[in-house]
This record gives sequence, C-alpha cells and structure tokens, in this order.
Amino acid sequence: MKRRLRVLGVALLLIGVGFFAAGAVAYAKVQDGYDSLQAFSEAQNVTLSYNEDGQLIDRGTTEGAEAIMTLLTEDWNYPVVGSDLDPDNPLVNTGSEYMYQMATVAYHVMHGTQEIVLDDTVEYNGEVFPAGTYDFDVDGRYWTDFDRQHPIEGAARAQAWTGTVHGLVGELGVGTVTHSTLQMGLGMSALFAALGLTFLFTGSGLVWATRSTDKVTPEAEAVDSVQPIPDTVPEEFLEDTVEEAKVDVTV
Repeated sequence: MKRRLRVLGVALLLIGVGFFAAGAVAYAKVQDGYDSLQAFSEAQNVTLSYNEDGQLIDRGTTEGAEAIMTLLTEDWNYPVVGSDLDPDNPLVNTGSEYMYQMATVAYHVMHGTQEIVLDDTVEYNGEVFPAGTYDFDVDGRYWTDFDRQHPIEGAARAQAWTGTVHGLVGELGVGTVTHSTLQMGLGMSALFAALGLTFLFTGSGLVWATRSTDKVTPEAEAVDSVQPIPDTVPEEFLEDTVEEAKVDVTV
C-alpha cells in the first residue's frame, strides 16, 4: 500500500512540475505582450490630461472629462478600472485609458458643429434648402443616426464621422481588447502556477508520509510483542467447552 501511495505521490509531483512550467511559460508570453503594447503606446505618445489635483480634464475643464466619463460608463456601460487612470503615468496604455480616449474622440464628434455649404438650391421631401452656408449641430448622432440622403445631414455625416475618426476608434478598440486579453493571460498563468503548487504540495506530502525508515520506535516494538489473535478458535478451547457442557447436563 505504501509503495502504491509513493508512486502516486511521484506522479503528482511530475504533474505539478508540468503545470508550474506551463504557468511560467504563459507568464513570460504575457510579459512579452505587455512590453509590445507599452512600446506601441510610447511610439504613439498619446496621453491623458490631468490637473494639479490629479483629476482628469478635457480642454482644460473637469466638466468636460466628467461628460466623457459619463458617456463611457453609462451610455457604453464600460467598467472603468480606477487604478488604470494614473496621473503619474498619463500615457494611454491600459484598457480603461484606451476606452476613455475612444470616448473622447466620439464625444467631440457627436457634440460638434459642422459647416455645410450648398452651392445650389436643393429640394428634399418637399423642403427647399437654398444655396448657402449652414451650421449643422451633430447633436449626439452616431454614424447610423444620420439621414444620408438629406442634403445637409448627409454632408454633415461625412464631415463629422471621417475616415480618420473611424480609424482612431478602431485602433483604440484594438488596444483595449489587447490589454484585456493580456490580463486574461496573466490570470491563466497564475491559475496554472497555483495548480502546479497544489500538485507539488500533495505529491510531496504523499512521498513524505510513505517514506521508509529503519528506526524502530518503542511503540512499534510494543505492537510487535503482542501475540496475534488467531483467525480460528483453537481446538483445545472447543474440547474444554464441550466437556463443561456435558458436566452441566449430567448434573
């Protein structure tokens, strides 16, 4: 029995080493990913703005930053991690910072005004738009919220949601997903390491519990000195019992 448990312990030790090695490899790969993301962020050199009190600001005011944060957390329902927004490290290199920068771009597009110039008079759905200059308020419209056939709205959509804006949103989204994926990888590496340590602890415990020793303790000697109990009843005991039974019957 001890031998079997010892073999099981050794097997668990080997499994533990495998899991621990997998965790170490996963951790190394995750760190490579973080280093690459950091280099990418440094190359772009996009930073967030903070005031002297460490509060986020947009165009010089905290109110602007609060409006952007409201768009991000309430309209987009994104779970912002407060520790990601570090005034001592304003470089955009975490998931929350990427998403905040994306919300900044979208907020200013949706709350901007576009100047539309009509060279000729245009009629649309019974309404006449004379040639001239118009200031069109985007008023929170996303790309799909415009009437693209409208002579003013259609032109305003192209001016507000430009290819550059779409490219920035897409690029920032990739940064967010990359950072989230790296966090998941870090969690997986920690899980592998924890499983490895568990198997190592269990396997070493079994090996320790079943280790052989040549030293005989007084307790073991006392156990060995006790006469073993026979598996069957001795014949002489049976004969004595029968004789006693005969005497009782005779009396």
